[in-house]
Amino acid sequence: MKVDIRSLQEHSLAVGSSGSRTVTIDRSTEAGGLGLGFNGGELLLLAIGGCFSNDLYREAPKFGVQISSVHIEVSCEWGGEPLRAQSVTLCTHVKSDAPATTIRELIAHASSVAEIPNSLRLGTEVRIVDKQ
Repeated sequence: MKVDIRSLQEHSLAVGSSGSRTVTIDRSTEAGGLGLGFNGGELLLLAIGGCFSNDLYREAPKFGVQISSVHIEVSCEWGGEPLRAQSVTLCTHVKSDAPATTIRELIAHASSVAEIPNSLRLGTEVRIVDKQ
């Protein structure tokens, strides 16, 4: 998997892409950006929640669950030295006709297999390569 991020000339505003899909990335106006896109922290939380949502749908058939909708709120605190996301919390609501116990089992299972949350829980090496 690979994504590409390119800033617009002389601006912090950037476009992130993967294949034909794009997302706008920027800093807040308070931080000197144009405020026209998601910042890195927001993208991190979206990645966590998006992965979890996708995994709920992927794993639901194994539990015999037909999902009608998913609502996930992801929040965190920022702290520490160096500054990083802490106390990340996913509040998940799965709408389905399945029994509540089955939905809870599905959520627990999805939590155990969700790739992005597991990458953060278990630690993932990040290397920076300067291509100047």
